[in-house]
Amino acid sequence: MDSAIFYDCEFLTAPGAPQRFWCGPCDPDPVIAQIGAVRLGLSKDFPILEAARWHVLPRGRDGARLPLDPLFVRLTGITEAVLDAEGLPLAEALGQLDTFAGGAPFWSWGKDEFNMLAISCYVAGITPPIPATRFGNAARLLLAAGVPHDEIVQLRSDRLADHFDIAHTPLRGHDALDDAKSVAFTLQHLLRDGRLRSDALTRPVPGDPA
Repeated sequence: MDSAIFYDCEFLTAPGAPQRFWCGPCDPDPVIAQIGAVRLGLSKDFPILEAARWHVLPRGRDGARLPLDPLFVRLTGITEAVLDAEGLPLAEALGQLDTFAGGAPFWSWGKDEFNMLAISCYVAGITPPIPATRFGNAARLLLAAGVPHDEIVQLRSDRLADHFDIAHTPLRGHDALDDAKSVAFTLQHLLRDGRLRSDALTRPVPGDPA
């Protein structure tokens, strides 16, 4: 495997929904509206090879398009107009993501595949097109690189590159592509420093850190 995919997704939210685990009477289902992905090369200087962003039309259990809460719009910059212009059906967006990956493993900060696939596909009534065995938690990679557990659990994807003082282009938090870049820049840094072996990125299924 000569590359790995770092991805992130933005899913619907409303004020207080995370604290209620999306269980409030008016909380939206946490289905995705945006996916971002970055391909990181696993040889030589570990280059960023390509990047992509997809907007997804968030639909409810009845198939109707779900409205965006003002908090979600403020956090992500995703508006109804953006979705009108660029939004794809969930199955199409996931198909394009799978094609982009070309069989490479997926890594996110945490387990974004739950919202991107498990929840979103369940609500849409479709079979997840990418198996769970393709996805890994990038926090495990930091553990394998020797970063202390108590430090890792305090970190967030959008602040990850800044935490390691990595020089990078400006990144906007709560943008799926920029959050994916933040994680990719961090793993690129750890690989270049020799703190992590590239073959660790080819084994996404949980197990002992490489």
